[in-house]
Amino acid sequence: MAKKPTIEGFVSVIDGVKYDDMAAGAAAAVASLAVKRKLEGRGVPMAERGNEEMFTMAETGSETSQTVAAGQLRALIERIERLDEEKKTIAEDIKEVFAEAKGTGFDTKAIRTILRLRKKDQAERQEEDAILDLYMAALGMV
Repeated sequence: MAKKPTIEGFVSVIDGVKYDDMAAGAAAAVASLAVKRKLEGRGVPMAERGNEEMFTMAETGSETSQTVAAGQLRALIERIERLDEEKKTIAEDIKEVFAEAKGTGFDTKAIRTILRLRKKDQAERQEEDAILDLYMAALGMV
């Protein structure tokens, strides 16, 4: 009968074999549990399992921090993917509005400039205008 994997300091002991490398020890523990499941007739390939956990909480003893971190990471990535899709949809909508404005005869470059200026507060716009006037005067453009 195999012994339950233990950790002694920074050395993993799995089935009586010591692993100095924690990653190798973890891999051996996973392999040991996989073999146990296979022998018990419960081994199901991961491709067929979908998003289920590889091992039950009873087999691992508890929910590991890696399982929690993997779940959080998956949730964050899926959220970012949804937001990215929304961003693409909004960008397409904006593009259509600019096409409509252009079709109506408006100058889209001027509209973009107005949008950029409206994002700034009045003091910031005045400072930029003053610097632009100063530079144009220095170049004799005014």
